[in-house]
Amino acid sequence: MNAALIKHYFPELSKSQEEQFIQLQDLYEFWNKQINVISRKDIQELYIRHVLHSLAIAKFIQFKPKTSILDIGTGGGFPGIPLALLFPKSTFHLVDSMAKKIKVVKAISAELELVNVTSEAARAEKITGEFDFIVSRAVAPARKIWQWTHQKIKISTSAENANGIIALKGGDLEIEMKALNKSHQEINIRNYFDEPFFETKKIIYIPL
Repeated sequence: MNAALIKHYFPELSKSQEEQFIQLQDLYEFWNKQINVISRKDIQELYIRHVLHSLAIAKFIQFKPKTSILDIGTGGGFPGIPLALLFPKSTFHLVDSMAKKIKVVKAISAELELVNVTSEAARAEKITGEFDFIVSRAVAPARKIWQWTHQKIKISTSAENANGIIALKGGDLEIEMKALNKSHQEINIRNYFDEPFFETKKIIYIPL
């Protein structure tokens, strides 16, 4: 599956955005050979399992200009890099505790000329500053993400969706959500995308 899949679901992409998304395959194949950030079997499914999965967040919420987003446990840059491509007027700070993964993030961000992306090797709970939204993908249980980051979320004033945490999750989440013990929304990603991969995938939105 190639980058045309992204254009199919996001027909409003500009020509330059299309070209950036097309570059992702070669960039990740190159860097994955140096530093393994995506499983070998997944690299051929990059656009479904990583790029489109990340962009499910963009079907749930449209980040307004100047929105600040912290991506924790970003790995090779997901969901942060695809979202930064889609929302060039928002700012994204990508963090991961593994420095070698941040090396990949920095290289790919530079190659794509993503001036709205910064990154650092650090644990989520050690990050300073405040952000409108925290995003993550399968990095930790929702309760942990909340404990690590809720104090870093700005109090919302004007966003359509209250500031908070937006996490990509999969599988049976009943026990995890009971442990969270906070008001939240669960959104089935299959509402947005037709591919079988998304059948059990969800967005968890935890407003501040």
